[in-house]
Amino acid sequence: MAARIAPSILSADFANLERDISRVANADLLHVDVMDGHFVPNLTLGLPVVRRIAQVSPLPLDVHLMIEDPDHWAPLYAEAGAASVTFHLEAARDPVQVARDIRASPARAAVAIKPATPVDAVIELLPELDMVLVMTVEPGFGGQELIGAALDKLAPLRAAAGDRPLWLQVDGGISRATIGAAAAAGADTFVAGSAVFSAADPAAEIEALRRAVLGD
Repeated sequence: MAARIAPSILSADFANLERDISRVANADLLHVDVMDGHFVPNLTLGLPVVRRIAQVSPLPLDVHLMIEDPDHWAPLYAEAGAASVTFHLEAARDPVQVARDIRASPARAAVAIKPATPVDAVIELLPELDMVLVMTVEPGFGGQELIGAALDKLAPLRAAAGDRPLWLQVDGGISRATIGAAAAAGADTFVAGSAVFSAADPAAEIEALRRAVLGD
């Protein structure tokens, strides 16, 4: 199976961000967490920083919006250079329109759901989406342990997608020890933050994660 690895810069050194981004150039995507201090109790970075990251990153940006009012903001992040924009179902007033606005930019449109959000809530939206992000921790902070029960959402999503080329992403607690279980449950796109950026050689850790998906 395809194993797309997306290192999360939430765990990078923000004082040396371009350096750390260059250390993960062998990944598939660069995961950028945008938090507003309201939807989640943490504050990270915003539109001007994402726009600048898009200019220097060797990887497509996978922007994860943990913010209020994604109906307004999500299309702006697509226009700023994100290749994929993920908004939270729990925050959107009109998720169908948000997804269509993102795709019009054009960028890939994705919805994220928290661990407590039932998977049925997103099934009917799948025709509008390119990816679903199943949060395997409570959003807002890196370094948390994976919530195993959240992986149970992946099989129903894969079944509902049918032949549609839908990516299934997991975010939270992904490491060599957990990525195999996430892949077996149906994930094909993996966000890893502290596991990658805390490694002595982040590029080597990315390759180790790829091998772990295959059980090597």
